[in-house]
Parts: sequence; structure tokens; C-alpha cells
Amino acid sequence: MNAQRSIEALPPPPAAAPATALADLLRSMADDEFVIGFSDSEWTGIAPLLEEDVAMSSLAQDELGHAAALYGLLGGLTGSDPDALAYDREPDAFRHCRLLDHGRGDWAMTIARRFLYDTADAVRLEALSGGSWSALAELVGKLVREERYHRMHARAWLDRLARGGDESRTRLLAALAELGPDAATVFTPLPGEPALLGAGILAAPMVELEVRWRASIAPTFDALDLPMPPPASEPERGRLDHGEAFRWLWEEFTSVRRSDPGATW
Repeated sequence: MNAQRSIEALPPPPAAAPATALADLLRSMADDEFVIGFSDSEWTGIAPLLEEDVAMSSLAQDELGHAAALYGLLGGLTGSDPDALAYDREPDAFRHCRLLDHGRGDWAMTIARRFLYDTADAVRLEALSGGSWSALAELVGKLVREERYHRMHARAWLDRLARGGDESRTRLLAALAELGPDAATVFTPLPGEPALLGAGILAAPMVELEVRWRASIAPTFDALDLPMPPPASEPERGRLDHGEAFRWLWEEFTSVRRSDPGATW
């Protein structure tokens, strides 16, 4: 990942937004994209259809590219190496949402996770799209255009699984039951959220964005007769307490870096 940018190369953020608050926001978004990208890449070569081998590889590449851009902004803001941000942290230092902490599972699990995450991410990106820090607002504009196709893919498969017969529906319901309690963790409030709101970087608090997200997915869940995700348990810890499934994935995506510290993306 040769995307490191100096602080001087970035347009300065609003004075009302402390660097720590922006760093927390960028880290949470980058870690989300990084983890789901690597998780989805596990389907390459074993997806249920040849076309899905190609599709999931493309989606994973998109997400890893988004993560690289976000880590680049974070590195430019803090003077850190984006490669180090991505690959040199211990598992407990990652701040992705617990929705993405589950193992790959079967195809229904992957589709359920992607639909829940992509729809939530769309609401979050919308709240950042007109923000006062041009460096982030411009990047968000690019992400929105690509993420639209991710949602279309996930929505088509959600419909297919929900209507595809007893086995596919049963698997989808099981996936939603496992993921549901963590679905809203995309909207875990950030420590510096009041400063981000006051500086005009974030348009609404995370609790309000969660309400918007639930309203946006309710028609789909109603149409497919699927249970809506429940409220998150321990919402304040929604980006903490990563489990063994993520630790296994961390071992995978850091293995080359750890074997050769000079490796780059």
C-alpha cells in the first residue's frame, strides 16, 4: 500500500475537529472495509457459482481498495505508515464492528453479513458525503459510487436465498439469527462523535443513523418475511472484544507481512 500521504499534502481538517476524533472515525471505517474485504476474498475459488468467484473477488478487491484509501487518509493525518496501520497492529487494536467479527460461514452467512453491512455503510457514507473536511468528503463520493453495486449484488442474493426453497431459507434465517445481535454495531458511537458533529464532518449522530438504516431495510425484510435485527447488546462495545474467528483471519492477512516485514500491498 504505497498510499502514505504527509499531513502537509492533505487539506487541513476543520479546527473544531480534533485529530483524535478524525483518526477514530477513519480507523473504524478502514478496519470495516479491510476486514470484510479479506473475509470475502476467502470465497475465491470455492463460491457456489463460477460467476460468484469473479463477483466476490471483485467485491473484495473494491473493499481492500477502499481500506487502502482510508488508511492513506489516516496515515496522512497522523504521520503513520498505512502498511503498518493495516498489518502491524495486534488483533485487539482493530476497531471494526462486531458484525464483521464472525467467521466466513456458509454462503447464506456471507450474503446476510454483506447485506447488513452494505446497507449500514450506505447510511454512514451519506452522513459523511457533504462533510466539511474536503479530503474525506471527496473520498466518500468515490466510495458511494462503487458501494451501490455491492448493495445490488447482496440484495439480489438475499432475495434468491429467502425465496429459493426450504434449505436456502433455513440457512439464511440461521445466519440472520447469528448476525442480528451485532448488525447495528456499524453505528457504535465514537468517542469523538460530538466534535465530528460540531465540525460538520458527520451530519447526524450514530444513534440517528441507526434509525435511518432500520427504516431503509424494513421494506426489504417485510417483503421477504425476514426478522429485523434486534438492538445491539452492549452497544458501547460494538467495536471491541474481537473473537477467535477474527484472530484466525488476522493470522491469515498478516502472515506475509510477519514473514517479511518489508512487504507492501
